[in-house]
Amino acid sequence: MSTVAEQPRSARIHAAILAAAEDVFLRDGYVGASMDEVARLAGASKQTVYRHFGSKERLFVELVSSMTDAAGDAAGHEADASGEVEAVLVALASAMLDGVLTPRILRLRRLVIGEANRFPELGRALHAHGPARAIAGVERRLQAWVDAGLLPEHDTAAAARHWNWLVMGGPLNDAMLLGDDAIPGAAERRAHAEAAVAAFLRSLGAP
Repeated sequence: MSTVAEQPRSARIHAAILAAAEDVFLRDGYVGASMDEVARLAGASKQTVYRHFGSKERLFVELVSSMTDAAGDAAGHEADASGEVEAVLVALASAMLDGVLTPRILRLRRLVIGEANRFPELGRALHAHGPARAIAGVERRLQAWVDAGLLPEHDTAAAARHWNWLVMGGPLNDAMLLGDDAIPGAAERRAHAEAAVAAFLRSLGAP
């Protein structure tokens, strides 16, 4: 059993391995990534890397989960915020766009898509920690507004999926397929968030 003094060091090593893995996997791809290189960049032995993660696939799955969790943290915070319906949705949409439309997250998504048939757990991890998490947060918020009488009754699960597509669909497709030069700037992301939310609320017949 590890002592209290050992636990922070173990956590630091774990984080260092994940940081090194992010650099190696995003640079070399899954097939080209070397566990020796991950260990070297992390300043750890290869045995230590395997002790923490067990396998190359498990390391990549945890990397996918941690990177998408980090990208979604701001959006999750906005989903629980108080305020006017439209303002909260615009803030949430902006946070999602800002979190996902970055070169590193886009590179990760492309990498996972390329490996999804061989390693379906990667796709499941990205889906669970990315879009599914975001959609669940929106659904929770929509239902709270319905319960409070701020939005008309509607299928909140379906509406949350529609909202996610309105916000993310166009900008994400452009950036994924056309490259980092297609990532919209901050002002463009904000304008898109406002337009998407306005269209969404009109579709619900919101006051």
